[in-house]
Amino acid sequence: MTNGEQLATSIQKKVLEIGTRLKSAPSDRMLNSVFAAELNQQAHLFEAMGLVDIAHTLIAIELHTIPKTEGRQLLAQLLELQNKPDTFVMTPDRGDIYTNREAWLAERTEATGWLGAGRARREATTTAFILVIRQWVLGFTETLIAMVMAMIEQADRHKLSIMPDYTYLQAAQPTTFGHYLLAFAYPLLRDLERLESLLARLNLSPMGCGSTNGSRLTQGRQQLAELLGFNGLISHARDAMWQADLFIEATSILTTCSINLSRLAEDLQVYSSQEFALVELDDRHARASKIMPQKKNPFALTHIRGVANKMIGVLTTVTATARTPSGQPDNRLLIYGELPEALQTVNDAVALMTEVVQDITFNSYRGKALVESGWILATDLAETLVLECGLDFRCAHQLVAFLASEYQGKSILELDHKTLRQSAEKVLGQAISLTDQQLKTALNARLAIQARTEPGGTATHCMNKMIAECREKLANCHEKNQANQSYFVSRQQDLLERAKQEAG
Repeated sequence: MTNGEQLATSIQKKVLEIGTRLKSAPSDRMLNSVFAAELNQQAHLFEAMGLVDIAHTLIAIELHTIPKTEGRQLLAQLLELQNKPDTFVMTPDRGDIYTNREAWLAERTEATGWLGAGRARREATTTAFILVIRQWVLGFTETLIAMVMAMIEQADRHKLSIMPDYTYLQAAQPTTFGHYLLAFAYPLLRDLERLESLLARLNLSPMGCGSTNGSRLTQGRQQLAELLGFNGLISHARDAMWQADLFIEATSILTTCSINLSRLAEDLQVYSSQEFALVELDDRHARASKIMPQKKNPFALTHIRGVANKMIGVLTTVTATARTPSGQPDNRLLIYGELPEALQTVNDAVALMTEVVQDITFNSYRGKALVESGWILATDLAETLVLECGLDFRCAHQLVAFLASEYQGKSILELDHKTLRQSAEKVLGQAISLTDQQLKTALNARLAIQARTEPGGTATHCMNKMIAECREKLANCHEKNQANQSYFVSRQQDLLERAKQEAG
């Protein structure tokens, strides 16, 4: 064995604590299954863990927890490692990401022995994970803002594009494509509010918690929090180390968001069918059939529905892994990789849906034809009978329901004044005073749209108010998100600059 190989073996034993509490190295099966899987789940934490180690070392030097000379040596190597040099290669035989980093440092300075002063590896890993999720939340928020903005723009463009609204997939009442689309913006705005609340909870520092209840060695929890851009501390040290609810919350928000998109995707898939023909996806978001030449499959929508299904499974996984006795590392081992992967998957699905909504084509002629072809204005007629004839709604409902049943296969627009009066006498045993002009007004779809004037309705001024409200909320959310992004970047730059100065 060469000197280099002997050194590598010696360092491997040190970082894995072989020869002290443990007398033998991990088995090959342990390395190739457990350690390899753990390392794979943690690979994306490298840069964030570097920031955590640098902050820990810098404050430890200032508080004299680490001797200045050794601290500066360690800090210099940590800064070098932060550039991820070619000499750093993570391997399972050196354990997890923390001990892989420790091994690389130990090859270069004996000061590495101070790296763990007063803290468990779990503290470094947990803090790095929170930093990564914090950054992902910022990026996902921007993607979601773009999605809602695309909906709002289309809603504004189509606030007069008439179509049937459907319940039970049955034509219900007249609406507009704009009003329909805007209904999906509000759940996503609530998702943005949830993300903002989650970020506030993620933005509390777990650092300096020792293993579970602090350390005799001074850690400088407040100083560490400020260095890494946290807005405060997780109050209880044991809670700081073993929080589970935040990651369930994050996965829950992703699941809620993906389900919101899936509901829209399923509707649009139905509306794009030949039978409805209300919308058509851009060719960029479709896929051709290899056997049926006539088909244009809305494949982007299928994918988005699949993402929602997957997220229901991921939420179950994250929730199940968190349901362990407190102080168990297995409640996080798997989600180090699964949660960021889920964030990326949902982020990509949202970005795809943004394109779909931006490029979708609404068939105004088909929307108008469907409104005029059936009895979609039946409720408007019943309500007109209440307003103009003084009928109670039950009587008006019975009369219109009778007409709809008797004249199946015909459009309500074919209903004439004489038939209405005769039916009223037959069903209600009384005459009604509705005029021919009032009947025509009741059966005018465009007037029906504008008659819905209460907040949230389809009338143009209601739509304009909601669209303005949504835009204002998005602008405020974007401003806060950008401010947070800029602040975190500046804190990271300040940390690295301060470390460089201290290292000399």
